[in-house]
Amino acid sequence: MSGETNISKLIQEMSPELNPGEYVFSTVPNTDDIERKDTLCELKEKEGTTVVIEKSKADHLKLPYDYVASWITLRIHSSLEAVGLTAVFSTALAKNDISCNVIAGYYHDHIFVDTKDSEKAMSVLTALAHKSK
Repeated sequence: MSGETNISKLIQEMSPELNPGEYVFSTVPNTDDIERKDTLCELKEKEGTTVVIEKSKADHLKLPYDYVASWITLRIHSSLEAVGLTAVFSTALAKNDISCNVIAGYYHDHIFVDTKDSEKAMSVLTALAHKSK
């Protein structure tokens, strides 16, 4: 199950889905006080570990953050070797003044946008998919 690599098919069938809730990126020196089940993902950097976590859980744990995001999942199983998908949707979002932070999972690409831009981002992504058909 390596996923789709055809860029045209990826765009046409990306089926963006807005997940419920608000999410934050927080950096911590260690994750000892954070349950793994509570994080969406973790990335170790030289300066600390970045965790993506629901805003309510971050508030409960008193984690620092500056950015509150909505989480959009592209429902097509994209291959980690696919070329161009991130460039296409990030360019479309940028043309509409929407910043995005992208995390690729094994099955899907996940896009985090400022909560104020979530509906606009969904419209842009949906229009992009329909335009490609």
